[in-house]
Amino acid sequence: MLTRKIGDTLKYVLDAIVRGFAASGINPNFLTFIGFAINCLAAYLFASGYFRWAGATIILAGLFDMTDGRVARLSKRVTAFGGFYDSVMDRYSDLSLLIGLLIYYGRINRYFYVVLVAVAMIGSVMVSYTRARAENLIPTCKVGFLERPERVVLFIIGALFDRMAPVLWLIAVLSNITVVHRILYTRQEARRLASEQVPS
Repeated sequence: MLTRKIGDTLKYVLDAIVRGFAASGINPNFLTFIGFAINCLAAYLFASGYFRWAGATIILAGLFDMTDGRVARLSKRVTAFGGFYDSVMDRYSDLSLLIGLLIYYGRINRYFYVVLVAVAMIGSVMVSYTRARAENLIPTCKVGFLERPERVVLFIIGALFDRMAPVLWLIAVLSNITVVHRILYTRQEARRLASEQVPS
């Protein structure tokens, strides 16, 4: 009951923010850019070692990430470019945060964690790349369990509770497992589609 009330309250607040943005006439793509810029600030805070402030900043960036698409739909400004631009800025946001951590661990001479962040970076990029590339071959490829929303939540938890090391392990391992899952799924679906096209 309590969780439902909290969820309803947050939804009411989010809807009010979306209506306010839509009424202001702001371009949804500009909201996307603001979210990216705030994530760049979070990356700077990571690089400086202010992890809890970085976590709070990521939450603020998430507000814009959750509203840009809703504002576009409410104001009837949905475009193909908007969806493309949002995806590109999401990738830049993710990589900026990881670069901030790369700088931090490099500064304190924790080179093992530099490598770990690099592996997490590769996995994060490849999760989205494998889906985009797969969907040129098959209708959809949404399998796997570590997409961007899950990574963002993990970043916030790791930053706010000073548990970034285990979070990086989770991202590095699970993102690359998701990539392998998508490769295998795409092979299976591509073969199935090919067999259906063979004349009997």
